[in-house]
Amino acid sequence: MKYYGTATYNKEHNRFEIECEPHVSMRLKRVFGKLGDHSQGTHRISLNEENARDILWFIERYPLQIDRNDASILELYSEKHKETERFLQQFYTEHQYDKISAPLAHPAYDYQVEAATMLMRMKGLLLADELGTGKTVSFIASLTQRETLPAVVVPLAHLPGQWKDMLNYFAPHLRVHIVKTKTPYKVKPHDVYIVNYHKLSGWAETLAPIVKTVCFDEAQELRHNGSAKYSAAQHVTSQAEFRIGLSGTPIYNYGGEIFNVIDILSPGKLGTREEFYREWCTSIYGKMTLKDPATFGNFIRNNGLMLRRTRKEVGHEIPNLQLFTQTIDADQHAFDDIAESCTDLAQFILHGEETKRGQKMEASQEFDMRLRQATGIAKAPHVANFVRMLVDNGEKVLLFGWHRLVYEIWNRMLFDLNPVMYTGSESPKQKQDAKEEFINGNAQVMIMSNRAGAGTDGLQNICHVGVNGELDWSPGVHEQNIGRIWRAGQKEPVLFYRLISEHGSDPIIADILGIKRNQVEGIKNPNGPMLEKLQADPEHIKKLAQNYLDRGKRK
Repeated sequence: MKYYGTATYNKEHNRFEIECEPHVSMRLKRVFGKLGDHSQGTHRISLNEENARDILWFIERYPLQIDRNDASILELYSEKHKETERFLQQFYTEHQYDKISAPLAHPAYDYQVEAATMLMRMKGLLLADELGTGKTVSFIASLTQRETLPAVVVPLAHLPGQWKDMLNYFAPHLRVHIVKTKTPYKVKPHDVYIVNYHKLSGWAETLAPIVKTVCFDEAQELRHNGSAKYSAAQHVTSQAEFRIGLSGTPIYNYGGEIFNVIDILSPGKLGTREEFYREWCTSIYGKMTLKDPATFGNFIRNNGLMLRRTRKEVGHEIPNLQLFTQTIDADQHAFDDIAESCTDLAQFILHGEETKRGQKMEASQEFDMRLRQATGIAKAPHVANFVRMLVDNGEKVLLFGWHRLVYEIWNRMLFDLNPVMYTGSESPKQKQDAKEEFINGNAQVMIMSNRAGAGTDGLQNICHVGVNGELDWSPGVHEQNIGRIWRAGQKEPVLFYRLISEHGSDPIIADILGIKRNQVEGIKNPNGPMLEKLQADPEHIKKLAQNYLDRGKRK
């Protein structure tokens, strides 16, 4: 038999190294897009189930010399890939597979048990079901299986109490402990440990040897690698058998971030970071952006790395969502107060020479802060009047903002409506008290920070009207905002108003949101209609600066 080269397993780096004749090398690079066009000499391919099956297929077409033990490794991984493929065929197409028995105090929906079954089979899963479908219950259903315990749940700082309430409601037999401090302390054995992201780094070494399952609530928190939070997440999952991430918005801005999330949940399944970037991403202004979000979304679904169902697909629909974009007045004096400083900053961002490293970054941050705050202040009285109109019509209103000075205006103008605060400045207890006052008390308005209330449940029982009084750069944040009230348990059509000024930062932020939304939607709903493909411009502050100067010239 003629051999075209060699294939060798490198155990230290967990990869196969292939050397072959030039024309075979060209074919190899076509098959393995993760290699890149510039791969020469020894081609290095990480070992995972999909790659092993493809390498075996390639060797069958172009025989390579390979050690018997190395060939056995490829065959073992390849067979696992076939088994997974058969299960996913039964799950998605034939709907004939053995679902786990999930006896809960209050029965889960069938589709929630299906998600738990997927986790038990795949071991690692990003559960990205549409906002409001009850992903929490899907995870709790998996805790009915003895092999998943003990488990650790990692939520945002304000949600441990809510998680404990849900666990007590659906699985009251489980012993649950909420970690109180970042520094580890002696605690009796429990079935479920709840430790928020902030405390995780302190407890990772204590929990890693004992937990069998790790659940990351709002898993988009894992999108930035290199942080203490990310390192802690890697460590606490290092010995776990089951890993799940819950997020209706698995990425916020650019698609390259999804690698960090999935690599925690299913280590190595996307290959190395470099392979993923070469195969799936393109660099735009230094930011890794998915070349084809829809194709990648199909890939991770079809390989069992992500499960994503809409309300319609699971037969658990809630009343319709109606989004309204409303142009609103803005007081010019707020912009006059910052005109000189913002003009200088914008000129420096676009044309200035940087004499010290980081100057332009600092200028960009300062410019963004000043202009966005001025925009919020300029709109604030008109936003308050709009909210009052809604309350006068008999509605409780969830109002989203960002800046403290804006909150002060809203509180002053809406004082008689007993507004409560749920922002980054309140403690978890204060947030819980505010939530209770809004649900059960006299508060007609809850002012919530754009990024403070992820995962909050219960507001949908008494509120179906939301208002974005200030915009956020990230479309994922806006989706999360909508999900506070557009979720399971909602009985009324949800009305959500985005109040946008024609001046300040709003026009550009709205434009940028359209660019980034393409990245999010392609992954979450790969079979749905794609929005118009626009060039994603990570240098959004430059665009904001140019728009600011252009508007100044037209006055």
